[in-house]
Amino acid sequence: MLFNYKSMKFIFISIKIIFLYFISFSSSYSIEAPNIKNLIIYEEKQKIKFFDFLNEAGNKVNLKDFKSELIILNFWATWCAPCREEMPSLNNLQILNDEKKIKIIPINIGGENISTSKKFFNELLIEELQIFVGDGAGIAKNLKLRGLPTTLFIDKDGYEFARIVGSIDFNSDDFLNWLNQLN
Repeated sequence: MLFNYKSMKFIFISIKIIFLYFISFSSSYSIEAPNIKNLIIYEEKQKIKFFDFLNEAGNKVNLKDFKSELIILNFWATWCAPCREEMPSLNNLQILNDEKKIKIIPINIGGENISTSKKFFNELLIEELQIFVGDGAGIAKNLKLRGLPTTLFIDKDGYEFARIVGSIDFNSDDFLNWLNQLN
């Protein structure tokens, strides 16, 4: 027999210790909100690294230009099926909220230009959101994005306090109740 009883016991205990270490590390990193799919709320806020991107007119803007507001920063691409799924609810969220309190900034980081983004918005009847385009690779690396869509929640001081990885319905009661608690 390859392993004797003592070595099997040692391996089993080692696996338990490693498992417990990862559980304690992940729970100190963030708290999963119970009723909102894919929402991660950080115990410690993360300072955002400001970056440049283009607005609909093709002018360079910087995230710090919007710093005084609660920002919902949504990263998407036209070829992303989950992005297509959630974009109408993000548009409706813009309609429901005062831009002075909550600023929604959807940034296309899929390597597409403003014209392609406009066509995408027109197809989905997105009329309330502004179009922004950014450098996908640079932004993804800077903000540690793992996929599309990803939505970041940034407070008035420029700190990310939550993020959603994947698509959700921004008009669900659970999400809207959570958002209202932030204000």
